[in-house]
Amino acid sequence: MPQLAAHMSSVPESGIRRLFEIALTLDDVNILAVGEPDQPVASHITDAAVSAWRAGETRYTANGGIPDLRRAIVDKLARDNGITAEVEQVWVTIGATQALFQAMGLLLDAGDEILVPDPGYTTFGMNARMLQAVPVPYRLAPEDGFIPDLAQLESLITPQTRVLLINSPSNPLGRVFSTEVLEGLVGLAARHDLWVLSDEVYEYFTFRGEHVSPATLDPDGRVFSVFSLSKTYAMTGVRVGYLVTPPGFAGVMRTVQEAMISCVPTPDQRAAVAALTGPREPVDVALAHYAENAAAAAALLDERGIAYLQPDGAFYLWIDMSHASRGDVASWTERFLLEERVAVAPGSAFGRSGEGWVRVCLAADRARLLDGLRRLPAPGSAARVGDVPSAS
Repeated sequence: MPQLAAHMSSVPESGIRRLFEIALTLDDVNILAVGEPDQPVASHITDAAVSAWRAGETRYTANGGIPDLRRAIVDKLARDNGITAEVEQVWVTIGATQALFQAMGLLLDAGDEILVPDPGYTTFGMNARMLQAVPVPYRLAPEDGFIPDLAQLESLITPQTRVLLINSPSNPLGRVFSTEVLEGLVGLAARHDLWVLSDEVYEYFTFRGEHVSPATLDPDGRVFSVFSLSKTYAMTGVRVGYLVTPPGFAGVMRTVQEAMISCVPTPDQRAAVAALTGPREPVDVALAHYAENAAAAAALLDERGIAYLQPDGAFYLWIDMSHASRGDVASWTERFLLEERVAVAPGSAFGRSGEGWVRVCLAADRARLLDGLRRLPAPGSAARVGDVPSAS
C-alpha cells in the first residue's frame, strides 16, 4: 500500500482531544477540558443566518468574503483594535484555525523555523509540522510571570528562523501581554527581520490590563493578525475567523483562499455581519460571567491551598498539579477523569513547560466548575488520584 507523506509522522496528536474523546465515552462527566463557551448565541446572530438560508444565499462568494462582512471587519479593526486596514487586507476564514494555517503557509518553507510559545496552543506546532516547518518553543516560565524572556527568546533565533508567533490573551495561560512586552517582541522581530503572527482570538476577554494588537506597534508591515468570532460570540461551530495581512498581499491571498476553501459559507458570513454590527451586550455579559467564575474559582483554590496563575484574560485557569501528577500530568488527568469523572486538560498538551499543570475552562456553569475544582487533590491530601491504597 502507498504510505502517507513522511513528515506526517512528526505531527503530534492533540492531548486535549484525546482526553475529551475518552470523556465522551463515559457517563455523567464534568467536562472542563475544552474551550467551549457556555453562553448562548445571541438571537440577532442566529436570525441573520436563518434569513440567509431562507433567502437562498447559498452560492459562492468572493474568496475574501462578502463585502458587507469585510467592511464590518475593517470598521471593527479601527474601532476596537486601532488597526487601519483596507478591505483587501481582510480575508474571512474557516475560523482562526484556518487563518493560522493559511498565514504559516504563506510565510514558511520546509525546514524554516517558527518561534512558538511554550506553553502555547496545540495547533501552533501541529500546523508548522504539517507544513514541514520546525516549531521552536520559547519558554513562558512561572519564575518570569509567564512573560517572554527576550534574551532567552533572542538566543533561539537562527538563520532558519522566519516567524515569531505571539498569543495574547494567551491560551492556555490567560496571560495578557502589556504594551511594553509587545513592543519588545515586535522590536526583536524587526531587528532580526522576522514576520510576526499574532493570535488574538480572546481579544475581548480581559479581566486585568488591556488588550493591545501588535500590528499597532509595527511600522514596517510585518504583522499578520488572526481573529475569530468563535469565542467572542459563542459561535465555535459556525467557524468564522479572519486573517488581516499587511498591505500588498491581495493577489496571493486570492489564490491561496481559492486553493484551500474557495469561500466561507454565506449564511455563516451573514451571522458574522450581525455579530460585528449588532449590540455589544452579549459580549459584555459573557465577559462578566467569565470574570466572576475566575474570581470564584480563585477563592476556592486559595482556600484549598492549590497554586494557580491568576488570569488576566481569556477564559482559562492554569493550575499547578505537580504535587499530584508525579511528573506525568497526561497520565494523571486520565486517571482523574476515570476516577472522579472530571475532565481537565493536561498542561503537557501545550508544550514541555506545561508539565505538572492543568488547564481548566472557566466558560462553564459555576456550580459545575466549582464542583470540579473541589475534586482536585490539594497538596498534602491523605490520598492522591491514582495512589495505591496501603496494604496495612
